[in-house]
Amino acid sequence: MGVGAYVQLADVIRVSGCKRMFVALDAALLESEFYTRVRKLLEGSGVAIQLFSDIEPDPSVATVEKAFNACKSHEATMSLAIGGGSTIDVAKAVGILSTNGGRIHDYEGIEKYSKPPLPLIVLPTTAGTGSEVSGSCVITDTEKNLKMSIRHAAFNPASIAILDPLALRTVPAHVAAHSGMDAFVHAFESFLSRLANPVTDAINIRALELIAANIRQFVANRENLQAALNMLCGSALAGITFGQTGLGNVHCMARFVGAYFHLSHGLSNAICLPQVARFNMIANPAKYARVACAMGRPAHGIPQLDAAAMAIEAIDSLCRDLGIPSRLRDVGAEPEVFDEMAELCIKAGYNRWNPRHTTTKDFRSLLDHAY
Repeated sequence: MGVGAYVQLADVIRVSGCKRMFVALDAALLESEFYTRVRKLLEGSGVAIQLFSDIEPDPSVATVEKAFNACKSHEATMSLAIGGGSTIDVAKAVGILSTNGGRIHDYEGIEKYSKPPLPLIVLPTTAGTGSEVSGSCVITDTEKNLKMSIRHAAFNPASIAILDPLALRTVPAHVAAHSGMDAFVHAFESFLSRLANPVTDAINIRALELIAANIRQFVANRENLQAALNMLCGSALAGITFGQTGLGNVHCMARFVGAYFHLSHGLSNAICLPQVARFNMIANPAKYARVACAMGRPAHGIPQLDAAAMAIEAIDSLCRDLGIPSRLRDVGAEPEVFDEMAELCIKAGYNRWNPRHTTTKDFRSLLDHAY
């Protein structure tokens, strides 16, 4: 990690002995200065690359199949992902199929494959998903209008992640905001999870501190390399923990908000966050008070519930400052499908992680309040 860390890619390739590499690239970076630097480095390493950049946000099964066919025809022995969570997830899925065969549908769920995927190097260009270090990979099944989560704690994280703020300089402000809020929600929900422990708590508090203290500056100016590096670190820290603790109602609702209304994962999370944060507060006000402190609110020495409420205020302020739409109606949501979405939220099984037990009626109410 660090400014200019991408140059270490040459050493990684040399040590691996890779001669044929599959490269998944965010198409927006094709003409960027950063990818030009990386391409020259790859050329100098003597590795033959197969470039695949036809990757949409929340990538589909069809995209994975195209990418896999490109990788297979190239006979690649290693993958490189340069992009955000969508690009990284495509590279992960391709790596799984390359060694395990079948269709990506076969691996939905927890540890449904047993062979290590192709070695994967990741250069994240957004600070949000933490996909480079997480055990999760999300691919959209467009036929069922659902997102498949493919999880493997041992095999899904990248072999090597290179965190370089130079890779974030061309990220548009709204993408920086939405992806940054995704990272915040990872840390927030992991911290509050029923499966949290002192180790994950320590990591998540640091992640919350880094994100809360830097996301505004980063969104305002992606040339602020220190803020960008701190965001990358916060995102990676949260990416390490949420696979151990699970997440909560924000991510549960966002899965279906994103699928039904065609919104990015980060934006879906950001819109759902304030209402869910209010709903969950009574389940663990002590941890909410710690969140308030991590977000720079002077919550020491005041009643616990008052300190917890300060975390809600800090979240509301953060969303306003980043220009997050305050209501689902502002992004084209249709309340006619809320009953169906509430049922899907219950079936998704997040009550094993969310700090407050949530019923179908509760989910419907949360959607109504967010609307």
